[in-house]
Order: sequence, then C-alpha cells, then structure tokens
Amino acid sequence: MDMSTLSVAQEFELTDAEFNRLRELVREHTGIALSDAKRELVYGRLARRLRKLKLASFAEYCTLIEGRPAEEMQELTNAITTNLTSFFRENYHFEQLAAEVLPQVERSRAGTRRVRLWSAGCSTGEEPYSLAVVVREALAHLHGWDIKLLATDIDSKVIATAAEGVYGEERLKGIGAERVRRWFPRAAGQPGNCEASAELKTLITFRQLNLFDPWPMKGPFDIIFCRNVVIYFDKDTQRALFERMAQVQEPGGWLFVGHSENLFSVTSRYKLVGRTVYRRVG
Repeated sequence: MDMSTLSVAQEFELTDAEFNRLRELVREHTGIALSDAKRELVYGRLARRLRKLKLASFAEYCTLIEGRPAEEMQELTNAITTNLTSFFRENYHFEQLAAEVLPQVERSRAGTRRVRLWSAGCSTGEEPYSLAVVVREALAHLHGWDIKLLATDIDSKVIATAAEGVYGEERLKGIGAERVRRWFPRAAGQPGNCEASAELKTLITFRQLNLFDPWPMKGPFDIIFCRNVVIYFDKDTQRALFERMAQVQEPGGWLFVGHSENLFSVTSRYKLVGRTVYRRVG
C-alpha cells in the first residue's frame, strides 16, 4: 500500500454527521444534491480548504461556516461545483442554433429587433463565447438590432475567468483555424494564449448568480442554454427551476439542456423538439 496515499486519506476525519451537515448546507444554498457517492469528492476538495484556513478538522470547518455563512458558503460552493466545459461542447446544439433557431428568432423578433440569450451555468466561459461566435456569424446582417447574451454561474471564480476571456491555445484546438483567427486573436503580452475578441465580449454580460436566489432579470429570453446543470438536482428542484425558466420565456422560446438530461416527468411547460432541445409551450 502507498503510505503517502494512506496519510493523505487520514489527514482529517470526516464523520457522517459532518458530511450530512455539509451536504445539507450545499443543498439549502445551491439546490445541489450530494449523494453518498460524492463523499470522497467532498473530502478531497474541502481538505484543501481546511489546509488553507489552517483548520485541524471538519468539525472546525462546520463551526466556521455557520459563523460566517455568506463568505464561506461561496468558498464551499466554488470548491464543490464541477466546471467541466469546452468550446462548442455538444456541437449539434450550435449547428441547430445557426441553421434553425436563430433564423426563426430573427423572423419572430423582426418587430422589436430585440434578441436575448442566457447561458445558465456558464462555467469558465467556453459556452457563452461559443454562443457569441454563432450569433455574430449568423446574425451579422442585422445592423442596429439589440442583441445581448447573459452568462451566469454560481461560482464567483469561474465568472472572473470567463469575463477575462483569455484561454490557452490548447483550449481552442476543437475550433476551426479560421474561427480562431477571426474571434480569438493572440492575447497581448501572453505567449501561448488567445483572447476573445471585443466583438464577442461586447455581446456578453457575465454575472455571478445562484439559480435559487431571486433573479434580477425578467426576460423574456428567446434562447436559454442550461446544460449539464440540473443533473446535480433532484426532481423537485428541477421542477422548480424549469418553472421559473418558463416564466422568463414566452411561448416558443428555446431551451437547450445537456446530453444526459431530459424534462420527461419534470415539467409540462416545454416540449421536446430536437436532441435535448425544447420549446416553451403556450
């Protein structure tokens, strides 16, 4: 047996009561339901937090978080949320967006010349920048239109990264060379990095947002991307979230969810119209 692994595993004790208290706090604050199978993940990520705070036990951490909940709850949330993402992830969504969705939205909004998109759970920004590329390309002919993209995430640190918009060249390998040249020029003074262009950045507003707090925006959103977010929620929490999303969309509004997610038995406010693509019903 690797003794270094053993020593790390036994560095702190995480009792059943402490684990249950932590996941209760996470559920109350974020809606995320941490199963027993996530115990090792919680231990690994929070052990780093304990070391940084120079705490000797999870009991001390529980006491700390209950004493200054707002400040440390954000740190806890940042620690346990997963931010796996990439540019044009699940690319069939972006293909449908360009070929079908945006042309329909353009026709339906010809009177107001106003288009709104929302990337809910935007992580480090790859999704909203991918959306912005498609919007800029597909709607380039719409001069004078009011087109905006809201990008939100519960994790304050990834929002800061997303707003900066700087990525290593290796992160852009899945994008065609012409698109990279057009939309992600080399970052000034940062060899090996590229930066989202001003044309993309001016389209997007990045905001830290807990989906279970009051929403400052009222919509209506023509298109919502909420992908690989609700897999962490139980059915009741999903129902509540999609009911709120329906309230900020008009009939016909588009909703994109993740490849392993579906709204079957969750809500009747949306109907399936494509591969994990839904439309708001009247």
